[in-house]
Amino acid sequence: MIKFHPEAPMLLSFVAGTLPASVSVIIASHVEMCSHCQQEVQQLTEQAANACFGESPVTSMTDTHSERVDDEPSAFDFEDELDSSELSMLEAITAALPEIPPTENGVAAVEDKEIEVSGVRFKVPRALRSIEIRQFQGLGKLSRSRLSLEDGALRTSLLHIDKGGSVPTHTHKGFEVTLLLQGSFEDEMGTYHAGDFIWLDGKHTHQPVTKTGCVCLTVSSDAIRFTKGVSQLLNPIGQFIY
Repeated sequence: MIKFHPEAPMLLSFVAGTLPASVSVIIASHVEMCSHCQQEVQQLTEQAANACFGESPVTSMTDTHSERVDDEPSAFDFEDELDSSELSMLEAITAALPEIPPTENGVAAVEDKEIEVSGVRFKVPRALRSIEIRQFQGLGKLSRSRLSLEDGALRTSLLHIDKGGSVPTHTHKGFEVTLLLQGSFEDEMGTYHAGDFIWLDGKHTHQPVTKTGCVCLTVSSDAIRFTKGVSQLLNPIGQFIY
């Protein structure tokens, strides 16, 4: 069961097409996996369409989302630190729509795309299928692929952590958004499963650990900062590894 979702103001900005491209992509990927957010996006889209024709104003959804209510930014936080999204409202909404199954007339569904890393296969979200996924690079139980998505200072990546793996204790100089695509992991703040949408920033310090292995889609605005043990020696090059 998906427990963590984007906040209502963020979904409103997503529908309006005012988010950075990489953030729109990760929200679209979450919406694809989450029936609850699909319904909210559909309702917000209908409200936006009505507003365009002068029928009714756009209103935000009732806040029924993530337990981390105070940790996520409002719909306007991006305006002060990031450029506006390169995705149009139409592109963002289209990326979020669920796939259409084949019809009796033989219309083909969108073909599923799977990739493999460290012997694990996983389904690629629709929003990523037109984006180049570069070769995975591994270090121990961690493997990362940087996506070819130009979006200012933001970096979009796929991260695979093998069974029993972890990321050393760290905090964040900017923000980091994580969408769990497959598997599960846990940290000091909770346990996460496929579909969970997690927003972290400098107020959070954690050590993600996975027993089963996991695949995540991440968007980061700045380097992480390791806070314990010998891993702190990597901090001087942190800007190059986020």
